[in-house]
Amino acid sequence: MPYFIKAALIRALRTLCQTAVATIGSTALISEVDWAMVASASALAAILSLLTSFATGLPEVNNSDPPDDDDDIDAAG
Repeated sequence: MPYFIKAALIRALRTLCQTAVATIGSTALISEVDWAMVASASALAAILSLLTSFATGLPEVNNSDPPDDDDDIDAAG
């Protein structure tokens, strides 16, 4: 898998998780969580993250040679 694609997918997955946690955390009781809204908002956030990555690039991926080891991806942002 190309280095840029892997970094973009990692970023999108992190965005999805952050959105899910924020959406779930906005309700007072776990029984009041609208799970369809959580899934919808999280999926939309992940898609927007991917589109943004393709449109603007990723700061953790410089345009020189990718690292030899996949563990060197710094997808902290």
